[in-house]
Order: sequence, then C-alpha cells, then structure tokens
Amino acid sequence: MNPQGTEFKEYESKYSKLSEDLFSPFIKTDFLKALFIQTARLADRFSSRATEVDETGRLPFENFQELKDSQYISLAVPKMYGGKEISLYEFLLLQERLSQGDPTTALCIGWHLGVIYDLRVNRKWKRKKFEHLCCQVVQNHVLINRAASELATGSPTRGGKPQTTVVNKDGKWVLTGRKSFTSMALALDISLVTATIEETGEIGVFLVDHKLKGVSVEENWDMVGMRGTRSDDLVLNNVELPLEALVETETGNLEDLPRAWLLHVPACYLGIAIAARNYAVTFASEYKPNSLPGPIKDVPEVQRKIGEMELELLKARHVLYSIAQRWDDEPEKRPSMGAELAAAKHVAVNSANVVVDLAMRIVGAKSLQRSNPLQRYYRDVRAGLHNPPMDDAVISLLARQALDAFK
Repeated sequence: MNPQGTEFKEYESKYSKLSEDLFSPFIKTDFLKALFIQTARLADRFSSRATEVDETGRLPFENFQELKDSQYISLAVPKMYGGKEISLYEFLLLQERLSQGDPTTALCIGWHLGVIYDLRVNRKWKRKKFEHLCCQVVQNHVLINRAASELATGSPTRGGKPQTTVVNKDGKWVLTGRKSFTSMALALDISLVTATIEETGEIGVFLVDHKLKGVSVEENWDMVGMRGTRSDDLVLNNVELPLEALVETETGNLEDLPRAWLLHVPACYLGIAIAARNYAVTFASEYKPNSLPGPIKDVPEVQRKIGEMELELLKARHVLYSIAQRWDDEPEKRPSMGAELAAAKHVAVNSANVVVDLAMRIVGAKSLQRSNPLQRYYRDVRAGLHNPPMDDAVISLLARQALDAFK
C-alpha cells in the first residue's frame, strides 16, 4: 500500500507540467528530448513505489528491471558497442529527472552509468576488456559499481589506503576484505574493488564477479535517508581471481582526468529539490485556509519563499550544466577542471538542501506527516552533504587554486 494515496496522485500531472517548465530550456536536441521523455515516464512510474521502498528500506528490483528493459542502463555505452554514448550534460539532465521519481533508484543507476562513462572517457582499460564489459551491459543487462569505501579509511577521496588486500598466489589473485557503502550491492553483477597489493603496496582495482565463491553481501544498511539504495557491505573472503582481473592501478598521477562523472550525485539531489519545489508550489496554489480570501500563494511571505526556491535552483542548475557543457565542448581543458567540478557539487547539494527546507516551511507542519513526501525528501537530500567531495575539501581546493595563481 502506498501511504501517499490519492493525495499524491492528484498532484502528479501538475508536477509533470512544473518539471517540463524547468527542464525545457536545457533540452537542446531532439535526441535528448526523446531520451528525456522516456526518462520522465520511468520517473513517474517509480514515484508510485518510492514511499513503499523508503518505508520498507528495500532495494527496488522492479525499477532496475524497467531500467534494463528500456536500455537505460546502456546509455553511457559507446555507440559502436550498442549504446547511446550520452554526453556528461545529457547524463546529468536525465539523472536529475529520474531522481524526481525515486532518488534511491536514480543514485544507484547513476553509479552504474558513471562507471561506464568514466571508463569510456579515460580509456584506462584494454580495448577488448572494455568492449566485453559493454557487451555484457547491452546484451545481458549486467549492473556494475565501484566498491572503494571502507569504514577504517573513510571516503577514498581523503587518500586512505584500502585495508582490503590481495596477494598473488599460485598464478591467481586472492582477495580479502570488506567494502562499505556499496550501493545496490544485492543487485550488482560485478564490482570494481580497490585493494592493496601486498607484494608491492600498490593500490589495484579488480573486476569481481559477484557469483564467485567468497563474495557475499552483509545487509547492514540502516539509514534514515536514501534507504532504498541498500548501500550494504560487500564482503570478500579469499576470493580467487584470474590475473587479468587487475584492470587498473591507482597511480595518483596528476595528469589523470578529474572525475566529472561524479556530478551525477548532485544532479540526483537537485532532482529531490525539484520534486519538493513542485509539491510546495502546487500546495501553495491550492491550499485555502478559511482565514484567507484565497490560496496561500497570495501571501507575500509564501511568495518570498517560492522566489528563494527558484533562485537557488536557477543558481545551482546553471552552475552544474554550464560546467558540464564546458567539459563536453572543451576536452582539452578537462585536466584543469577539477576545482570547477568540485564547486558544482558543493553549490548544487547545498542549494538542494535549502530548497527542500523552504518547501517544508511553505507547507508547514503537514510536511512532517509520514504520508507526505516532503519528509522523505528532507531525509534523502541530507545524504548529499556526505558524498565526496565534502564542503571543506571543496573550499580548500578553491583557495589553493586562487593562491597558487599568484606564486
């Protein structure tokens, strides 16, 4: 049973219209328009399950199946291997719209698409290995994610060395460890696991099939927000891998491209903010307390809060999409765009939190009812503050860049 019931359905078509008005200025091609329409339909279906997914804290397998059936999961795959080869700009716009339906599903599939996009752009893998992965995604609907976080090291962006280890034994790699925050772990077919190679001390990335002996998932995800991502622990107990499973070595080379694909994270949280904004605007337009001659949209303070929401979204979305467009259009400048990408995440996620808070202030105490989607948006949007890069790291990066210019 969906506790949002008929109240939410009543607003659905109005939400869609409000979303179209926000997105239309950013849709620049017929190709993107067609993909956007497909994504909007998926998002609308996912929205009908989002509350139940949140309340039960389960992984929305049926959503992933729809993403597979629609070929959404292969959008980042190169055209030569059967995908759509979407740009960063297109990737973010579609993810933002998908997140309005169910942000947990959007964030999960964003990791999958981001891995493929990153491998396509950076070309770290041997061609045959990447081609094989792409064919698995297109033909067999394989889902993949990176498994890098560990409780002892915190976010990998902080530079901690993995306690997950791997040894070369009898012509095979033997992998042992535990990875935390592994989104959609139960639905994954493959993980890219970072581990310290004991013989050399290097950090390697290993392609791990979840069907292998010794691979399991400990279902310990118990958060108040983004519950449906099921970011459980991936447990690796003496997993034997072929030597070719080592697909990357983390060198820390300054010439490596910054990870633009991680902007799918702020795009997801902006989608939550847009959903909250749409609810609040609709509510303000229709709620008529008997103390007023008309709906509360006519109250100056309510109008001020709506204006503040619009300003935050305008600021955040133009920062995000202009930077994404520069990444797409000026590939020669990508190596120096790290600070801009980090700033885009900072601005978008913080603005998303402000928008959701304003939406709840407009709706009032009703926004805290369990049957109201705003309380879920509030819990979900807070999670973005804890995705890397963190606010302090972004500010420090921007400061260093400014000061280094005057050396």
